Amino acid sequence: MTDLLTTSARLSVAPMMEWTDRHCRYMHRLMSRDTLLYTEMVTSPALVRGGALHLLNFSPEEHPVAVQLGGSDPMELAQAAKICEDHGYDEVNLNCGCPSDRVQSGAFGAVLMKSPELVADCVTAMREAVDVPVTVKCRIGVDDQVPGDILPDFLEKIRAAGCTRVTIHARMAWLQGLSPKENRDIPPLDYDLVLEMKQAFPDLHISLNGGVQDIDTAIELLERGLDGVMIGRSAYHNPSDILLEADQRIYGGEYPVKTPDQIVHDMLPYIDRHLTHGGKLNQITRHMLGLFAGRPGARLWRRYLSENAHKDGAGTDVVIAALDQLPAPETV
Repeated sequence: MTDLLTTSARLSVAPMMEWTDRHCRYMHRLMSRDTLLYTEMVTSPALVRGGALHLLNFSPEEHPVAVQLGGSDPMELAQAAKICEDHGYDEVNLNCGCPSDRVQSGAFGAVLMKSPELVADCVTAMREAVDVPVTVKCRIGVDDQVPGDILPDFLEKIRAAGCTRVTIHARMAWLQGLSPKENRDIPPLDYDLVLEMKQAFPDLHISLNGGVQDIDTAIELLERGLDGVMIGRSAYHNPSDILLEADQRIYGGEYPVKTPDQIVHDMLPYIDRHLTHGGKLNQITRHMLGLFAGRPGARLWRRYLSENAHKDGAGTDVVIAALDQLPAPETV
């Protein structure tokens, strides 16, 4: 599985709170067989102390799938990593990049960039607890740190701890003064620094995250020497343009490229199962709103689902009716 994961990590969908839940990942897997998928961040206290194991539920079809953990206590992270491995996840990723106040108060996320020795201890403990790969997602620095100085030291320490794969969000994080949303946009991107880190650490598998909005840019970055590219918001809001061609263009696969319409039809049995078990339609369809982004009728599709999927008794008939809002495909 390690070799498969290394290949899959050429393109990955970023862990995004309240977005990349199991329903979102199931749809993304229908769109790409090869792209590596990540969960929302799950905190180690929630698993170890809170027993919130339902947060780890996923469908077997989602493989290869990685879980992202948030935490800063090595022993607790080791316990959480073992729980995740036992649930069947293919990789455990440590969050060293989230700048939210809630995360900082728990002494994890981006604030860990200030404590590379602690991160190394966490990686060591997690690796000793599990057989699946333990990876790290980080920033280029936080607050008044100088990225060119601290990032090499950070990478050196986690590499010495046995981490062989890291995803670098190519922006600083400002822990005070900027909201999490602003931290995704305001600090300038520094792709060159991430490329320099790949040259300085050729044995590390380095993926770049931050600001990548299309598959052409991802391919360009791979051609410049990076091992992988992680795409976040664009993959969520415009999944068809990112994921439907990924298997062919990123991985060289020969599978036929599906259309957004086919993905909708492929989702219907999954939706039926979810509803049968007491789920609500809009828990799934909220992730499907961007399927037709940039295509004729996209606004009508979004509006119909938004206005009807939350209603009592809403079922797959609502999804089919939303498809009917789209213009008929042109015939030659």
